[in-house]
Amino acid sequence: MKTVRIQILALAGAAVALAAVSLAAGYWLHADTPSAPGAPTAAAPAMAQQPPAPRKPLYYQDPDGKPDYSPTPKKTADGRDFKPVYGDSAAPAPASAPPEPAAKSKILYYRHPMGLADTSPVPKKDSMGMDYIAVYEGDDASGVVSVSPARVQMLGVKTAPVELRASLSRSIRATGAIQPDESRLAVVTTKFDVVVEKLLVATTGAPVRAGQPLARVWIQTPDIVTQMGPDVITRQIDYIVALQDKNPATIAQTENVLRQYGIPASAIAEIHRTHRATRSVTITAPRSGVIIDKPAIEGMRFNTGDPLFKIADVSSVWLMADVQEQDLGQIRIGETAQVAFVAFPGRSFAGTVDFIYPSLMANTRAGRVRIVLSNPDGLLRESMYATVAIDAPATSGGSVLVVPDSAVIDSGAQQVVLVVKGEGRYEPRAIRIGARGDGFAQVLGGLKPGEQVVVSANFLIDAESNLRAALQSFALGAKKTNTQPAGNTP
Repeated sequence: MKTVRIQILALAGAAVALAAVSLAAGYWLHADTPSAPGAPTAAAPAMAQQPPAPRKPLYYQDPDGKPDYSPTPKKTADGRDFKPVYGDSAAPAPASAPPEPAAKSKILYYRHPMGLADTSPVPKKDSMGMDYIAVYEGDDASGVVSVSPARVQMLGVKTAPVELRASLSRSIRATGAIQPDESRLAVVTTKFDVVVEKLLVATTGAPVRAGQPLARVWIQTPDIVTQMGPDVITRQIDYIVALQDKNPATIAQTENVLRQYGIPASAIAEIHRTHRATRSVTITAPRSGVIIDKPAIEGMRFNTGDPLFKIADVSSVWLMADVQEQDLGQIRIGETAQVAFVAFPGRSFAGTVDFIYPSLMANTRAGRVRIVLSNPDGLLRESMYATVAIDAPATSGGSVLVVPDSAVIDSGAQQVVLVVKGEGRYEPRAIRIGARGDGFAQVLGGLKPGEQVVVSANFLIDAESNLRAALQSFALGAKKTNTQPAGNTP
């Protein structure tokens, strides 16, 4: 029993000695090691420290890493919680979130990459897979469209400068039809009643030359009741009497009367030779041309002044072009026109604007323009259909500021171009358009010379609905001054 007590006392002494050594070693280590800032001391024990403030997540992400985000806690379809993402999280940024430069300030929201009026408080992709663009405090995001360089190259975006040109001209398109030159028409009539004895030119469309016999007619004696003066037979007798009297003055006077009655020179010569009046007279063509109308038929009776033939000189013809009302103001007399006919594909005829008619056709709201065409070969026929291009100046009075036609996005009430801002950024800018011509549009306001505008692939403002949204974003963007718009939850 005594031996056991001795062993217990020995073990207790060893324990006390070991504790003393441990205290000495701790004091020595504490004396040689500098204290960490903020470390607890004897005067400020560790239990007196304040607990850290709870962190607030920026947003919540799908637990499987899918590009699905929420500004508030959310569960998946199978009941799992979305993972919170903190500002100082070491986890890699989500695939759809664009990189955030350290130099930028706080992100206000994310806007649509194509300038549409759609924003989000969290990272998001559009229907084409493009990342929404972060908008930081102090940024001016007035509808600016941003596209990655890779996508710019893939879409084939092309640009052109805003430039000054000396003038603009345009080609005014119209349609029309050929008709005879009214100043080259002739109607063959008689100044006495006749019966057609024989037609010497019996077909419409036949070419004739000046002085060529057309028909032989029989002079009818007028009714004694309706006769108001001497008939043509009496005038012939007066001429015969003058010939018999050999009075030069009377001969000349009576011969001139016969000419005024339309008696041809060949008939007068026959009367002079035979000294006999005649009832059979040959009618001749007053000018060269084509018979375009022939009422005369053998055996028919025609009264004084009734037309027997209608002749048109077709060496020069008129093209009557129907020009739309909005184009009439740009056409001037003397301007050149290029005319094409269905009958002669691939061939062009040159003409000159000769007259602009003073009225419009009420049913079509089109004006009529007369174009003179040379037709020495007689190829152009009446009523032939033609298309016309009239060269007309679109502007006057010095140089004009222009952009290519393809750069202008026209919503009807507003015209917009995409101005290149650099680094894949494009600003929709409203402009005022004037005349158009030569593939360019005159700019009356909104642009400066040297600025670059998009001329192809400006379908980045996609479809009419997207265009209206972009224009609305553009209009409202100037009013936004560091205010966060209402976000749309994806």
